[in-house]
Amino acid sequence: MPHERAGASIAHCPTSNLFLGSGLLHLRNAKDPKRPVEVGVGTDIGAGTSLSLLATLNEAYKVAALVAAPIGALEMLYLATLGGARTLDLDDRLGSLAQGREADLVVLDPKATPLLAFREQRSRSIEETLFVLMTLGDDRAVCATYIDGKLAHAREPVDR
Repeated sequence: MPHERAGASIAHCPTSNLFLGSGLLHLRNAKDPKRPVEVGVGTDIGAGTSLSLLATLNEAYKVAALVAAPIGALEMLYLATLGGARTLDLDDRLGSLAQGREADLVVLDPKATPLLAFREQRSRSIEETLFVLMTLGDDRAVCATYIDGKLAHAREPVDR
């Protein structure tokens, strides 16, 4: 839920901040439980440089590292899904796979490119796989997109 007094929440788009030179958001400080402000990560093509959530998460990870407060892949995924829905006060409808929620989904292939496939061979956990997708993935990693539970896009299978 957005900040109760001001009705505020934070939608972080690091590519926008970097492009404008407007500063580096310290996500750990923004998520301080002493301040009840919801925080999410999303794309902002108005000043950002990509509509890709993978590219945006990649940049958010780098910004967090630059301010000496790294954030792991699982938390980044949360910020891009349920965290983002909470910033919009839509978490009762979006952002998770809970029953009754709207289902807009992207299916990612962790072996979509030679580099991803090489790196995935060495992955030891789902968090590591998500980290690799978040830092090395691009549009080629998108296998399928579902809008409201219906297939909207499917990539042709890749021979391996």
